[in-house]
Amino acid sequence: MIPKIPSDQKKRFLLLFIITLVVLISDQWTKEVVHKNFHWGESRPIVKDFFSLTYVRNTGAAFGFLNRAPAAFREPFFIVVPLIAMAVILLIFIRLKEDQVLMAASLSLVLSGAIGNLIDRLRFGFVIDFLDFHWKEVYHWPAFNIADSCIVVGVAVLFILSWKKPPEESPAAL
Repeated sequence: MIPKIPSDQKKRFLLLFIITLVVLISDQWTKEVVHKNFHWGESRPIVKDFFSLTYVRNTGAAFGFLNRAPAAFREPFFIVVPLIAMAVILLIFIRLKEDQVLMAASLSLVLSGAIGNLIDRLRFGFVIDFLDFHWKEVYHWPAFNIADSCIVVGVAVLFILSWKKPPEESPAAL
C-alpha cells in the first residue's frame, strides 16, 4: 500500500519526481552512449585544448577518492553510503516547509545524482565518467558525469542557502 502524501507536500514531491526523472534519463542515456560507443580510455576532442569526451571508469568517489582501496571494502562502502545518504536526504525533504522550493530542488538534484551513480555501481561495479575539461595537455580536471554535476550544483545551492539569514521574528510575535 502506498502512503498518502499530504497536500502541502504534493508540489515538492512532484518537483522531486520531475527532477529525478530528467536527471536519471539524461545521466543514464549519456553514460550508455559513452559505454557503447567509446573504448575505455578513449578521448574525443570537442573543443580543442579545453573539452573532450573521455571514457573513464571510476571505482572510487569524487576525484578517485578510495580508488585504490581494497574491493572488499570499496564495493560495499559505495553501495551502503549512498543508500544511507539517500535516506537522510528523503527525511530532510519530507520535513521541508511548503515555501522551501529551492531547498527541495537542491535536495532533489543531490538525490537524483546519487541514484544515477548508484545505478552504475550496481550495473558495472564502477561509475562511468566522460566530461573531461582540461587546459591543453597541461592540466586536466578529473572527468565527471551528469549525476556528479547535479550533486555538485545541489550541494552548492544547499551551502549558499545555509548562509541565508533566517527571517527575524517581529516583536509582536514574541
